Amino acid sequence: MTDIFEERHDDIVHIGHVEILTPVLEESIHFFYESIGLEIVKRTEKKAYLRCWNDYEQYSIILTQSEEPGVGHTAFRVKSPQALERRVKKIEEAGIKGEWIDGDFGHGKAYQFRGLDGHLMELYFETEKYAAPEHLKPTLKNQHQKFLGRGAAVKNLDHINFLSSDPDADGDFAENVLGMRLTEQIRLDSGKRGAVWYRTNAKSYELVYSKDATGAKARFHHLALAVDNFESITRAANLFVDQDVFIEFAPSKHAINQTYFVYVYEPGGNRIEICAGGYLVLDPDFEPVTWTEEDRKRGQAWGNKTIETFHSYGTPIVKQPVK
Repeated sequence: MTDIFEERHDDIVHIGHVEILTPVLEESIHFFYESIGLEIVKRTEKKAYLRCWNDYEQYSIILTQSEEPGVGHTAFRVKSPQALERRVKKIEEAGIKGEWIDGDFGHGKAYQFRGLDGHLMELYFETEKYAAPEHLKPTLKNQHQKFLGRGAAVKNLDHINFLSSDPDADGDFAENVLGMRLTEQIRLDSGKRGAVWYRTNAKSYELVYSKDATGAKARFHHLALAVDNFESITRAANLFVDQDVFIEFAPSKHAINQTYFVYVYEPGGNRIEICAGGYLVLDPDFEPVTWTEEDRKRGQAWGNKTIETFHSYGTPIVKQPVK
């Protein structure tokens, strides 16, 4: 009997964790603990596992010592063992051969593969949910950890933005193979897409592919961590100023997806976004929103122009464009 759920777009339920590569591990740990407000769950010689205070899983970010900054693997949780098998089948039918791993700290067996541009992805189901130690136990039973208010005090892992040499191809793979749903896109005058936003649940996006102006492959644009509101973002920006954290893009509001934001660089050189807002997609017949180059000339939601480094800077850093 044909699996009636094979084509359903709900096998992947949310982004689970992201591995960030840094050449200055201790400095990056200090930044994410003191300035961003993550909790350190586990340390090894070359890795640190950290969590946002209200994520239900053990950790949100892995920091890994590396010669260059960038992104390691990006993990998405699926809804069941059967969903994991379905997505792996689709991936391998698309001509991509990944590999099974027994698991990692905090989760069970997983399937790792590289997307079309070379980004390392991971799908898993079995997970060890976070149980707060005594000093971090919250008063409210429907909260996963005590709110401490340290640094930006980020609440949840929100989304990842990859730089891609071909957002069209990566986007089609995310939609047709991984089963994600397109919400917004930028259509260039050439007919190509300059950026695509995909969701795995009611949040308007968790995965983005943006055109890499350098022509390089498999680079990292930014990781986003969520707070409750715009006031929390301006509070974070004030903290960043006094902590000498470089602010690349001051607090504002995106036109696309309507997210409030501030962008900074962590000590290893990776771009980090603190975000809030956005919208939920509850309409089962939702039609993706398309923005043209002419539309984007207006800039962000409040009319301020996108800074130039937003289109060119990513990690690893490319010293000159790829020919």
